[in-house]
Amino acid sequence: MGKIIQLDEALSNKIAAGEVVERPASVVKELVENAIDANSTIIEIELVEAGLGSIRIVDNGDGILADDIEAAFKRHATSKIKDENDLFRIRTLGFRGEAMPSIASVSRFEMKSSTGEGVGTRILLEGGMVKELEASSSRKGTDILVSDLFYNTPARLKYMKTIHTELGNITDVANRLALSHPDVSIRLSHNEKRILHTNGNGDVRQVLAAIYGTNIAKKMIPIQASSLDFKLSGYIVMPEVTRASRNYISTMINGRFIKNYALVKAILDGYHTLLPIGRFPIALLNIEMDPILVDVNVHPSKMEVRLSKEQELYSLVSETIKSSFKKMTLIPSGYTPTSKPEQVKSEQTALELDHVVESGKRVLEEAKKEASLLKDTLIREKQEQKSYEDHNEDFNLEPIKEIIYSNEQQQMEDIYVPVLQDDESKPYFESAEKYTTYTVEQEEEIEENEPDSRIPPMYPIGQMHGTYIFAQNEKGLYIIDQHAAQERIKYEYFKEKVGRVENELQDMLVPITLEFSTDQCIRINEYRHELEKVGVYLEEFGYNAYIVRSHPQWFPKGIEQEILEEMIEQLLSMKKVDIKKLREEAAIMMSCKASIKANRHLRNDEIQALLDELRRTTDPFTCPHGRPIIISYSIYEMEKMFKRIM
Repeated sequence: MGKIIQLDEALSNKIAAGEVVERPASVVKELVENAIDANSTIIEIELVEAGLGSIRIVDNGDGILADDIEAAFKRHATSKIKDENDLFRIRTLGFRGEAMPSIASVSRFEMKSSTGEGVGTRILLEGGMVKELEASSSRKGTDILVSDLFYNTPARLKYMKTIHTELGNITDVANRLALSHPDVSIRLSHNEKRILHTNGNGDVRQVLAAIYGTNIAKKMIPIQASSLDFKLSGYIVMPEVTRASRNYISTMINGRFIKNYALVKAILDGYHTLLPIGRFPIALLNIEMDPILVDVNVHPSKMEVRLSKEQELYSLVSETIKSSFKKMTLIPSGYTPTSKPEQVKSEQTALELDHVVESGKRVLEEAKKEASLLKDTLIREKQEQKSYEDHNEDFNLEPIKEIIYSNEQQQMEDIYVPVLQDDESKPYFESAEKYTTYTVEQEEEIEENEPDSRIPPMYPIGQMHGTYIFAQNEKGLYIIDQHAAQERIKYEYFKEKVGRVENELQDMLVPITLEFSTDQCIRINEYRHELEKVGVYLEEFGYNAYIVRSHPQWFPKGIEQEILEEMIEQLLSMKKVDIKKLREEAAIMMSCKASIKANRHLRNDEIQALLDELRRTTDPFTCPHGRPIIISYSIYEMEKMFKRIM
């Protein structure tokens, strides 16, 4: 008798469930995606004990015909594709026909569904076997209850994490589905407590506010770009807001949330030196493309995809983000309010215009009164302090009054209702807490007067602990990290210097010896030609060692060995050498070593020279390691801190 047998349907479904249903979050993902494919506009997700007790998903979609109910629980049964051609032009979230039978095989599965015409159908399955099939209510849509998940696979149940961990995974899935489908109202509750509620009006900004809060949502700027093959849209957060992991970066292709290392890397490359080392942004990237350019049939979970023209998409994403920041002044405010403004009922409704109009009028009236009082106070102080007036001949009350009006009024209007600018040169939300501490009109005036600078002129006041520079102008107070400022200046100088040098070789008086393990040497010998292309020649020197007698001329003096080791590390991991990246890292190392350190006291003329040099740099907001160079306090913020304005 032969050894090979045909597995029965119940066992094969359990094996398939091991690929599709990893945890309760997988169940939520698959069933919500089915609901979205069924044209639902409202989807309720109700959890008990993070889904380990039960998962109920109710939608108002198209429903399932009575004749199709049983067929829906057969493996590879689907209405999404008919032939091979459809497989390469998939526009739906589900298509494999594995989700329903896989989930039903490891749980007690009850479903009620109706198309809205005539009575509906109710079906109950246990371990994938149909137990009951009967008529049900005629409410249009589908109501699914999954209980006792993994009750018949105790090994899988044993590896479930804590309730908090599983709930976190489900919330993450719901958040990304809400971001990729803002036109669908997704409502998530756990043990009868509401966790997420999006209104489904199609506004991604309100979904961002519902998930991350209004403070984060108002610091996110829209991006948009297109090419022959791709249409790109989304939101990226200001560089001052960072997180400790990449989990806050969401990438979607044709409405499908996917995981793709190259796209995440492209987003990080777009931020470049604006992010501190080890910190990551919050970003939402939505890409529309011809389905034939993406293969979503790579993994049963459909989250991993293969992309055609990946390099072109990488360049489009990174360049779009870079160009967005190039148009902005990114000086963060150091002001932190001591008391929070009056909260509206929820973070999401905070974005609604209905709440803005009434509150905005009240705040504006209060602001006008405060402005009048402040104006009288300032006039009186100006008369009493003639010496201060002589020092500031251009002192003007109008900008202060304008700041008061704009901050108080925009706090209710612009913060809660982010407005996309029609002009591409200002693709960000207007807000009272934006990076710039002056109005758009004033920013344009500065740009006209100083076309080569992205920060306004600053005049030195003094220095603290030989580390921080204090400067001022008519807008307010600025605090500058002197080491970070000179790092940026030196970095841009060295980057240009090493970037234009040709690959001519420089002989060394003392050769460099490099040692590696046996397996590393085998791989180095395989790809040694990649090193020779960029001017690095390795000579075998004894056992598992190499000697280098010359190097390209652009190598910075004093760190030749570090650059060579980095080159070979790239060769071992990527099988090629990225000269552009190496030159940039060399510029960063040189800028750090050549910059002034902390506890170095500077004269006023030295401070002024440093500030002037900083203004001439391309990106004067962060050092090459992503740390901020400047923070600012507007006049209005200073008045607030000293309670001159309550």
